[in-house]
Amino acid sequence: MRYNGKTVEDLKIAYIGGGSRGWAWGLMSDLAEADDISGRVDLYDIDYEAAQHNEIIGNKFNDLEGARSKWTYRAVKTIGEALTGADFVVISILPGTFDEMESDVHAPEKYGIYQPVGDTTGPGGVIRSLRTIPMFEEIGKAIKEYSPNAWVINYTNPMAQCVKALYNVFPQIKAFGCCHEVFGTQTVLAAAIDDVLGIRLEDRKAVKVNVVGVNHFTWITDAKYHNIDVFPIYKEFVEKYYKTGVKKKDDNWMNSVFDCSQRVKFDLFRRYGVIAAAGDRHLAEFCEGSWYLKSPEQVKEWGFALTPVSWRKGDLKDRLAKSKRLRTGEEAVVINNTGEDGVRQMRALLGLEDYTTNVNLPNKGQIPNLPLGVVVETNAIFRDDSIIPVNAGPVPTGVWSLVSRIADAQALISEAGRTRDLELAFKAFVNDPLVPLDLVDARKLFDEMVENTKEYLGEYLK
Repeated sequence: MRYNGKTVEDLKIAYIGGGSRGWAWGLMSDLAEADDISGRVDLYDIDYEAAQHNEIIGNKFNDLEGARSKWTYRAVKTIGEALTGADFVVISILPGTFDEMESDVHAPEKYGIYQPVGDTTGPGGVIRSLRTIPMFEEIGKAIKEYSPNAWVINYTNPMAQCVKALYNVFPQIKAFGCCHEVFGTQTVLAAAIDDVLGIRLEDRKAVKVNVVGVNHFTWITDAKYHNIDVFPIYKEFVEKYYKTGVKKKDDNWMNSVFDCSQRVKFDLFRRYGVIAAAGDRHLAEFCEGSWYLKSPEQVKEWGFALTPVSWRKGDLKDRLAKSKRLRTGEEAVVINNTGEDGVRQMRALLGLEDYTTNVNLPNKGQIPNLPLGVVVETNAIFRDDSIIPVNAGPVPTGVWSLVSRIADAQALISEAGRTRDLELAFKAFVNDPLVPLDLVDARKLFDEMVENTKEYLGEYLK
């Protein structure tokens, strides 16, 4: 890369999972909007043809009237070629296929276990972790060999297990995990300020928050709008909408399978007095199944949705069709800011600004009452080739028992993945809040789910 006054040119970004039909297009759009960085993006994917398709799509952004920087996109055949000389590495992959995810999410349903997402915790999260950890170990080893000084941004779930696996094989790696769930909660807080005080905020970032926890089970312990404490405002908002939830403008809960009414978030605030900072679909999976996930009917009562993998398969078909339209010119590429932090984090690490945002990193004491080394989510300061975790304080009394149980389980799963030990993984599986089964049924379910994803668990089954 080359500094030129207030801009940085000739950056190289390696995109692992560069055939992505979603995240990659969003990154392309955000990069096109940045007027002080430019360079090249190498797209690596085990599906080389998909990377080639994104090479065509990515280079079309340079011709748009609103493009403020130029980026050259190139599909490459090897991970080494992508990583060599990289200043930044972006990882966004699907661990396995939707067939494996179908087992993760739906196999437990025969035992009355329902999962809205199934990619981080619960029985689905455990099995997905087992097949993901070896993949990320290989990626981490490749980064150590080809681009040891690069900053590594992970978007893949299960977030904590992915980041931990990178550090396990390369302790000096400069890796962190990005998640937008806290952003959504800031938007809810902005809505509360509007509803209670009549102050409309144009940007959710105007609400400053302190966050503690683990990915997808993160909690806000302090929230301010200028000098206004948002907690009393949020409490009034919760009491007003606790029973009905916060509805869409068209009075329909579900414009998408990812929508929610915020009622789980509100219920957790009423229980613990702390603001849960993730979407209801994720939050429900970290709690006892009887609270929110006893049945599809109970899920509907709480105003969120189970996301069937059949929907994801159908959505993939739609995105494949869109990919064809974009690269043939039948549909125009457009610049549409995603609201993600990745490009802004890059700019801050390049010294172009200071920026504070939530990020997933190994715990070095930023949360003093969670184990050291466990990947936790707090704010961190990005500046001048460094990330400094904010001393976020302890997980509050009350929710600590919930969060620490998850943190301990994640440490156990990480070790099971590192050592390829299915019996160790089973201990985490049977202790999960969503698995209220006796040992016989828990073993049957575990063995079935392992069998369904055995193509990716060869090292475990030797």
